[in-house]
Amino acid sequence: MILLILGGLIVSLPFIWMISSSFKPESEILQMPPTLFAENPTFQNYISLFTNMNFGVYLKNTLIIVALSFVGLFFNAMAGYGFAKYHFKGKEKVFYVVLATMMIPGQVTMIPVYLLLNKMGLINTMIGIVLPGLAAAFSIFLFRMFMSTIPTDLIEAARLDGAGEFYIFFRLIMPISKPIFAVQGILTFIAAWNSFLWPLIIANDESLYTLSVGLSLLKGQYASNFALQMAGAAFMVIPIIIIFSLFQKYIVEGFTTSGLK
Repeated sequence: MILLILGGLIVSLPFIWMISSSFKPESEILQMPPTLFAENPTFQNYISLFTNMNFGVYLKNTLIIVALSFVGLFFNAMAGYGFAKYHFKGKEKVFYVVLATMMIPGQVTMIPVYLLLNKMGLINTMIGIVLPGLAAAFSIFLFRMFMSTIPTDLIEAARLDGAGEFYIFFRLIMPISKPIFAVQGILTFIAAWNSFLWPLIIANDESLYTLSVGLSLLKGQYASNFALQMAGAAFMVIPIIIIFSLFQKYIVEGFTTSGLK
């Protein structure tokens, strides 16, 4: 137990240093010997992110991408449910094609997708940033695998009671699938919150940049202001930790649940 606590403290030390340094004045962060906690804490670094940089715009764009990515998450869940519980011609072949796309690196498809969006007139638009990420083969695969374990008799019983397909999905399948929704929710949030390369490629206007792109600009424009960089990094990391804390109980339920009663 003592070794685990020590190990946890050692692993957490860089994160603690980042949070503490984000509240330090610029002069204190370069102080020798260095201090672990801020002697004169200040919120000026966080204020500067929104006054000297366009972090307010970057935050708005990132939140829009996150929100639309969660819409895509529900579409992926519906696709996974369809592959798991519906029977239609060519279902297995289509599913194998979906799986095959997982073997293609995203960097390979960026140029073809860019050319398609260019023909559609979606370059330098928020739709162009979000649209390619709405469907994710890995997400569909996980939903399909999890929902295949749900007894079909339970769905048939709901249909006999007069429940419609959408009612079954939202009122029956989704509550049962909380663990997989929690896992995919965390992965979706992290991917959308940290989106960097694609927004940088597709957007020519700084008003469409995300927080990750803004953090990269911050490192370039304020390379010597380490306190401001720590504030930007902390602003990126803390929401991810909060989201994980909110969803972790559902993830634990996924490992402890052995069946349906």
